[in-house]
Amino acid sequence: MLFDEAKIRVKAGDGGNGIVAFRREKFVPRGGPAGGNGGRGGDVVLVADKRLQTLIDFKRRAYFQAERGGHGGGSDRQGATGETLRIAVPVGTVVRDAEGNLLADLTEPGQELVVAEGGKAGRGNAAFASASNQAPRFAEKGEPGEERWITLELKLIADVGIVGLPNAGKSTLLAAVSAARPKIADYPFTTLEPNLGVAEIDDQVMVLADIPGLIEGAHMGAGLGIKFLRHIERTRVLIHLLNGLSDNPLDDFETINHELYAFDERVARKPQLVALNKMDIPDVRDKWGTIQAAMQARGLPVYAISAATGEGVRDLLRAVAQALATAPEPEPLAETPVLRPQVDEDFFEVKQVSPGMYRVTGPRIERAARRTDWDNPDAVERFHRIATALGVEQALAEAGAGEGDTVHIADIIELEWE
Repeated sequence: MLFDEAKIRVKAGDGGNGIVAFRREKFVPRGGPAGGNGGRGGDVVLVADKRLQTLIDFKRRAYFQAERGGHGGGSDRQGATGETLRIAVPVGTVVRDAEGNLLADLTEPGQELVVAEGGKAGRGNAAFASASNQAPRFAEKGEPGEERWITLELKLIADVGIVGLPNAGKSTLLAAVSAARPKIADYPFTTLEPNLGVAEIDDQVMVLADIPGLIEGAHMGAGLGIKFLRHIERTRVLIHLLNGLSDNPLDDFETINHELYAFDERVARKPQLVALNKMDIPDVRDKWGTIQAAMQARGLPVYAISAATGEGVRDLLRAVAQALATAPEPEPLAETPVLRPQVDEDFFEVKQVSPGMYRVTGPRIERAARRTDWDNPDAVERFHRIATALGVEQALAEAGAGEGDTVHIADIIELEWE
């Protein structure tokens, strides 16, 4: 079974903490600050890998975490940078965030996408030394790495898509023109996943995808139709295979094209070459004249073939190769811009959530809270200086905060108002 959808959670590495340290050299009784900075957390990166064909690995594992940054050391030693976590995905993977916004369309081998950024490192006390504070006794904690849900959707990359109703002979045709070995049997829905094969004709190489049999209502999900239809989107040319043993191959042709149009008009407008299959059977040969005339009236090239015996297959492949020479390249999905208002880093908001309880939110004040070592009085004092400079203390007083009231800085820390 093809696994072509997955939802995973990714967590970048946290930034390492800076430390408080002082020089302890012989004959230097009052050494200066020497606490080193932490290391940056590792990113989580998706990498398109041509060796992968499905997303089955994400059925077994759905959580991925990169390495955190190392903590700083004495003598101004900086913590190690967390190792980037690279996750291999098949070429043709579409990546979206939890809200469905497109992040990337990975269509080239080796293409990379950072899906979670590592946390910034905390600074050691050496970074805070100044003329007015020559021996700072506080350091910053590292910031948490980004954490998010993302969805992965695989759309196979092939030059040619073979479409048709179940039992048209698509898998047999793919096996006849390539080294692919799809499962083949004489009953509907033998193929439950797309198969890829590589064919060569007159020194031209093409990749073909056998798209499992579509049925009426496929664009609405009937017969897993949407799961199959998405794999046609990247193809440049379609071989529309008709089952010569069908009661009415022309009705079958209209059914498939209706589903293509209902799914995506751009897919339906791709160049189509029609092939009537199973010409090795006398009853099918009797239908050839009618099918040929009907397709010519529609302006479509039509071929008589037998995938089982190879009759007419090379002529069909040559025509496909000629169609590919002029067919446009598929365009990667265009990124949908997500409009987000420009955020003022110093902006904050104070809300009274209940009697005696207040909540403060804002980019800079929250960042300061995350990077504060709350067990260190000097670090806490520094946080209060930042809050005062931003105007948070005044805003709390204006909102009615009094002695002993509780103040939450987002969901990071709970403080008592003094």
